Amino acid sequence: MSWRPDSLWSRLILLFLGVLLLAQLLSAALHFRDRGEVLKYATGYDSALRIAGLVQVLDLLPEEQRQDAVKALDVPPLRVRLQEEATQYPKQSRELARTEMFHQLLHLRLGSERTAQVYIPRSLTRGDAEESWEPPIDMTQPMWQMMGRHMGMQGPMLSSDFSFIVQVQLKGGQWASFAYRLPEELAAWPWDLLAGLLILLSAVLLVSFFAVRWLTHPLSELASAADELGKDIQRPALEERGPTEVRRAARAFNTMQRRLSRFVEERTRILAAVSHDLKTPITRLRLRLEHVGDDGLRTKMERDLVDMQNLVQGSLDFMRGMALQEKTQPLDLNALLESLRDDAEDMGHSVTIIGEARAPYPGKPLALKRCLSNLVENAIRYGQQASIKIQDSASELCLVVGDSGPGLPEEALSQVFEPFYRLEPSRNPGTGGTGLGLSIARNIARGHGGELMLQNGPDGEGLRAVLTLPR
Repeated sequence: MSWRPDSLWSRLILLFLGVLLLAQLLSAALHFRDRGEVLKYATGYDSALRIAGLVQVLDLLPEEQRQDAVKALDVPPLRVRLQEEATQYPKQSRELARTEMFHQLLHLRLGSERTAQVYIPRSLTRGDAEESWEPPIDMTQPMWQMMGRHMGMQGPMLSSDFSFIVQVQLKGGQWASFAYRLPEELAAWPWDLLAGLLILLSAVLLVSFFAVRWLTHPLSELASAADELGKDIQRPALEERGPTEVRRAARAFNTMQRRLSRFVEERTRILAAVSHDLKTPITRLRLRLEHVGDDGLRTKMERDLVDMQNLVQGSLDFMRGMALQEKTQPLDLNALLESLRDDAEDMGHSVTIIGEARAPYPGKPLALKRCLSNLVENAIRYGQQASIKIQDSASELCLVVGDSGPGLPEEALSQVFEPFYRLEPSRNPGTGGTGLGLSIARNIARGHGGELMLQNGPDGEGLRAVLTLPR
C-alpha cells in the first residue's frame, strides 16, 4: 500500500506543509543560534561593566567596611563575596572568546595592571560537560545553600549553571569574587516566539487549504464532466470559470462535446436515411419474387432479402444504442427483469432470477431493457435457458446472465463484441443473428458508465455475461 497522496489537492497541501515546516524550522534554528550568541555576549558585556563598577566602589572603601557593602551589593543574578586569597580553578585558555572579552573589558575599565581572573565552567563551553567547580572554602555553608535555593539547586554544591566566575584583586590585597548565572527568564525557551511561529504556520496552512481547494475545484468538475460524457453525450455544457488555464480546458472540453454530439447525430441520421431508402428496393424485390417460377431460387432470394433487412435494422439499432438519447430516470430493475422472464416463458423458454435489486437504478429504461433483452436472447439461443443473478451493493449493481451452452474459446470472448462478428460464418439469423446484439449491449452498458464482459463457466460449462453498472 502506497502512502503517496494521489489527488492534486492533497499533493499541493503536502508540498506547502513540507516547505512551511522546513522554513519555520530553519528560521527557529537561526533565531535560537543568534539569540544565544546575543545573550552570551550581551550579558557578558553588561556584567563586565557592572563588575568593574563594583570593584571601583569597593576600592574606595576601607577594608572593614567592604563586607557591609558586599551584603548590599550581593544581588542575583550577580553574587558577590570577599576573600583573602583567590580560589584556584582549572586553567583555561585565554583564547576562549568570552574569557578574553572579560579580560579586555575589565582591563579597559580598571587598568591593565589590575589582577583579574575569569573562569567559565566547561559545560558552558565546547569542552567536557562533566566538569563542575567547588565553592570557595571560606564561604559559609548557609550562604551557598541560600544561593543554591535561589538558583534552583538542592545542595550546597554550586553547579556549572553559572555563566562565569570573575575574581579581581582589590586595593589592599583582598579579592572580590563575582559569580553570575543567566536568569531563568532569559535561559528559558522563548515560548512566545514558538507560539507566534505556530500561529503563522496554522494561518498559512488554513489559507493554503482553502486556496488550493478553490483552485482545484474546477479541475474536479472537469474530471466529473469527462466521466459523465461517456454516459450522456447530450449533458449540459461545462461552466467556463476559474483561472485562465482552467477556463481554456473547459472551453476545449465543451467544443469537443459539441463536435462529438454532431458527429454521432450526423452518422445516425445518415444510417437512418440509408435504412429507410433500402426498404423501398427490398420491398420491390419481394414483390418481384412472386414472378420467379423456380421455387428453390425464390426461397434463397427471400432468405437473402430477410438478411438484408435484418442487417439494415440491426445497424440502425446499433447506432441508436450508441446515441442513448433517453433521459436518465429511476428504474425498477426487478420489474424489468420479471417482464423479460414473462416474455421468454410465453415463448416456451426458461428464465430464472436469483436475488433482487435493493433500490431503483438511475438509468435509461429502454436502452437497459434492450441490453438485457439481447443478453437473455443470446443465452436462450445458444444455451436453451437463461439464469439472471443479481448482486447489488452501495457502489455498483452487477447482473450475471448465464446459460448452459458450450461456452466460447478464450480468444473469442472479446472478439464477439465487434460489430457484425460471428463465430458461425453463415449469415443465417436462425443460427447466429446479425452479430450486433453484444455490441449494442456493451455500448449501452458503457453509456451508463458500466462494463460488459463474457466469462466461461466452471469447467467450460456455459457462458456468463457479466454486466456491471455503477450506482
